Formats: sequence, C-alpha cells, structure tokens
Amino acid sequence: MARPTIADIARRAGVSKGAVSFALNGRPGVSETTRARILQVAQEMNWRPHSAARALGGARADAVGLVLARPARTIGLEPFFGQLLSGLQAGLSVRGTALQLLVVEDTAAEIEVYRRWTSEHRVDGFVLVDLQVRDPRVPVLEELGVPALVIGGPGRHGSLPSVWADDREAMVSIVDYLAALGHRRIAHLAGLPAFQHTQRRIRAVRDSARRLGLTAVSLPTDFSDAEGAAATRTLLARPERPTAIIYDSDVMAVAGLGVAAEMGVAVPGELSIVSFDDSALARIVHPALTALSRDTFALGEQVARTLLAVVDDPDTAGDTKNPTPRLTVRESTAPPALTP
Repeated sequence: MARPTIADIARRAGVSKGAVSFALNGRPGVSETTRARILQVAQEMNWRPHSAARALGGARADAVGLVLARPARTIGLEPFFGQLLSGLQAGLSVRGTALQLLVVEDTAAEIEVYRRWTSEHRVDGFVLVDLQVRDPRVPVLEELGVPALVIGGPGRHGSLPSVWADDREAMVSIVDYLAALGHRRIAHLAGLPAFQHTQRRIRAVRDSARRLGLTAVSLPTDFSDAEGAAATRTLLARPERPTAIIYDSDVMAVAGLGVAAEMGVAVPGELSIVSFDDSALARIVHPALTALSRDTFALGEQVARTLLAVVDDPDTAGDTKNPTPRLTVRESTAPPALTP
C-alpha cells in the first residue's frame, strides 16, 4: 500500500491541502472542529510525516541519537551499557522521544553517521560516549551545530555540555583501600588507551602508587572477557605476581576470577580482585566482587533530561557533575597472605 500523503488526507476530509498542513503542524488557520476532523482522518489512514519534509519544515524528529564505535559483541556483554541505555530510554520516553542507536566499526564511520543524521533531520541531538584523547568528533558536532551532550569529563570536549563523574577520585579510592589492606604489588587491567577515562584511571593508579610507595602496573585491553582473561593469566604467571588486580569492567573482573580459579590462585586468600563497575554480575559470582557502585540507570535518566533541556534551549548547556562512585566491599578482597 502506498504511503498516504497530505493530498490523500485532504480528499478524504474534504478540505484543502493547506488546511491539512496547518492542522498537522499545530498552526492557526483552521477551526478546532476542522482540525479535529483532519487529525482523525490522518490517524485512520496511519499517516506519518516524511523525514525529509520534517527537515524542510524545521519540525522536531522526536529522537535522540547514540552512535557507538565499539565491538558489538563487547557492548552486548557489558551490564553498564544495558543499564545506561535503559535509563536513557526511560528518561526520553517521558517526552515521547525515541533513542536511535547504531553500532559502527570505527570513529570515521561514527562521524559520517553524525553528518548524515543531521542532514536528514533524523534526530534532535546526540549523546556522545567514550570521549577520546584529542577527540575528532567534538569539532564535527560543533561545526554541525546540533545539540549534543558528552558523558564524561571534566573538560576537553570543546563547547559541548557534559554529565560526568570523577573517575580519578574513584580510582584513587580503590588504590587507597588496597594499600590500607597491606597490598604492595597492584596491577590494573585498563580499557582502550584512546579513551580519556582510561588515561585518567591509569594516571590515578600511577600517581597513587608513587604517593603510597607501591609497585603498580596498568595494562590496556579492549574491555572484553577474552583480553581480561589473557592479561590475568600473564600477570599470575609472573614470578612476582600482583597480590591485587583492579579491572576497568565487571566483565573482565569476572573473567579474571575464573582464570584465578583455573590456575589455583585463591581469591581473596592469595589475590584480591576489584571491579571499577558494579552490577548483578559482580554480586552473584563467588566470591562476590568488591566494586565501585553507582546508579547507572539514574545516570542514563539524567543524561536524557539534560539533553532534552539543551534541545529546548541551547543556552542551558553546561557541565553537570554526578556523585563519585563509592567502593562497595565484598568477599573478593582481603589483606595479602604474605606481607612483601
């Protein structure tokens, strides 16, 4: 069946195409009775506005875009993204706004989507995640002039507003806790080194180790369970293995816990494990994982509300700091068996 047009609605309602246009766009020029009749006919015909026509008319798309340049398999495994997406959609749905999600292979493809969706008026704004060092996406979004909100910070995202939590302070709290338990050899399995938050966490581990007189090493990964397991196996095979490992994701932490069991390294008797992310996954394994806790669903809701406010009024743009994630101590951490 062909897509119904304004002309089709006009014929069935017995009015002009101009009257239909006024009614569908909420503009004055028709009586309330005529407007109601036109809207009823449009509903019966299942009429929807064409995206190109909406763009030309300057109408809202009632959608927000989120483009992720990460391996789709990795994203599917991470509870953090599941909670973030759920919170985003919950916050957007209050205003009848959809979340348009696309996973692409790299940053160049992500930028191309920003350009295409903006030109087609597919979305009213974008949520930007995984802020990069010297991020090439920021100047593109500034050039496009489309509302956009960064999850992450502080700083280094141009004029774009952000919602952020202090990754550095959170990581320092982990190292301080492990040092207080008596750990002196600590390893950190970090995420992708191109990400700003990865670099902040690595620097926090390095600076804290220097301040506390610890031996610490950070190894980059792709956040996957496979790389988390491989890196853990390498660390535990060393003659002087670490007595504690910090993982940048709960998925990697659970994979590391499995490797420790496989290699006969008791947790927490011989190895303490801490996850930077908390989730049901971190709570149901045995032993349950010590982790940094925050309400990721609420974070998604806040991002949605903030971006919608920026779409309504760009002058409201600014940076919003979220509470720093707090350490929840569970069974995966304890003092080291032998003091080095």
